[in-house]
Formats: sequence, structure tokens, C-alpha cells
Amino acid sequence: MPYKKIIPSDIFIIIAYTILTVIFIVVPPLSNTWIRTVLGLPMVLFFPGYALIAALFPKKDDLDGIERIALSFGLSIAVVPLLGLGLNYTPWGIRLIPILVTLVIFTLTMCVITIYRRSELPGGEVFSVPFAAFFASIHEEIFTKPGSRVDRILTVILVISIIASVVMLVYVIVTPKQGEKFTEFYILGPGGMADDYPTEFILGDSSTVIVGIVNHEYVPINYSLAMVLENESLTRKQEIMLAHNETWEQPVTFTPDRAGTDMKLQFLLYKEYNYTTPYRDLHLWIDVLEVEDGI
Repeated sequence: MPYKKIIPSDIFIIIAYTILTVIFIVVPPLSNTWIRTVLGLPMVLFFPGYALIAALFPKKDDLDGIERIALSFGLSIAVVPLLGLGLNYTPWGIRLIPILVTLVIFTLTMCVITIYRRSELPGGEVFSVPFAAFFASIHEEIFTKPGSRVDRILTVILVISIIASVVMLVYVIVTPKQGEKFTEFYILGPGGMADDYPTEFILGDSSTVIVGIVNHEYVPINYSLAMVLENESLTRKQEIMLAHNETWEQPVTFTPDRAGTDMKLQFLLYKEYNYTTPYRDLHLWIDVLEVEDGI
């Protein structure tokens, strides 16, 4: 039978949906909207498995409607991690664009195979999705198809489980639960490592450390950074405003203003202009020698 250059309705929907999803993921103004997440979920959880099932079972008598839906979800959940595992061993790794390209290539390849295999079948044997009849067949499968009461109950439970799983997954992704609220506060040596801190000075000498602040408070926070030597201010407070998950890491230069040994140099972090008690506190023990002591 000659090849029919007609795209079946279900395959056309998959191709159109895939193109629309790609647009909402890669185009910057659209990629920042919640629609990207909503479109991406079926692209990961349903369409790869459906395209594979359509390629494997092109005849309408191969599977009934409820089996195709259940297997589409199941195979998608199985195939997508395998594709990700394969990407992990490539130079591209598991990143958004490589994963998107891989899913698109896999899904469209299965669509092409489906079109070819269905074109080789007699018209009466080809699986198609007249959507009104499709939902009617699902209703018949659940409520009117001959079978034991236990079979119908299990079918209903399967459908409810699939719908509940998809709804819960969408809810978890779209509205992620807040984790613990905290602020990272750290100091590094001049080389950017957690060692080689400056601890010995000649009075009048300056040195530098790297101070880092990371906001994990889920809201923008106004921080104030102060340096105190032996309970006396060494520098003016520095005001820093950070959004959630934003990082501030800068070199901070200071000059000890008095001589002494085992002096406590404190790095105090205040939150929202509350200077009564430091929100975070770090310190170094330093020795400062006068010029004549160092000769």
C-alpha cells in the first residue's frame, strides 16, 4: 500500500504540543512563566510513552483505550530516566537543553515510525482517536463492558490513581514546599579557601578576607555587616540587601587599630536592622605587634 501523507489526529497533536513546549522553554519572555511548567509535565510524563505505544501498537485492536493511557504514563516514567542516564555519559550531561532536545528527538522519531506503520495497514485496522468516541470507549470500558465487578472496580481504581498522581505531581512542582529558613555566613582566606586566614599583624598593616552571605530565608532580607575588635567597632556597618537564594561574596579589607595578643576579631551579621543581637557571628583570633615589638 502506498504511503499516505496524512498525519493522524493524535500524532498531529503530539507534534504541535511538542513544538509549543519547546517555544515556551527556550524563548526568554515565555520561559519565565508558569505555563512552561504546565506544558513540560505532559511532555515528560505522557507523550514520550504515548508515542512509543503508538509506534509499537499501530492497530486499533492491539490495545484498548484505558491500556494505552496507563502504558503511556508507565513507559514515559521508564523511558525518560533512561534517556537522562544516557545523557549523563555524553559531553552535554544532564542539563535542560540536552534533555529537551533528547525528548523531542525521541518523541518525534516515534511519531514518524507511527505514521509509517499506520500507513501500511488497511484503513479499518488503523488505530485513531476520534476523541468523542475515545472517551465513550473509556466509559464503556469502566462501566458497561462485560466483566466481573472486581475487574471494573480495579479499572476505576487504576484511573483514579493515575489522575491523582498527575494532580499531586503538578501541585508539588508548581507550589514547592518551603524548606528550612536560614542564612549562610562564612569567611574565607585571601585565596578563597577556608584556610590561610590572616592572624598576625604589625600595627598599621591591613589585610583582607573574603566574606560570604547567602540568603535562604525565602524573602528578601536587609543584612548589616560589622567588624568588631575586642568589643569595639573596627569598621562602619555595611548594608547588604539580598533576594531569596542570592549570594553576596566580597573581599573585605580591615586594619587593626590596637596592639595585643589573642585578640578576638568578630564578623557580625545583623538582620533587618536589629542591632541588639547579631543574627550570625564569626571570629578570628589575631596577634598585633607594635613596630618596635616586631624589630
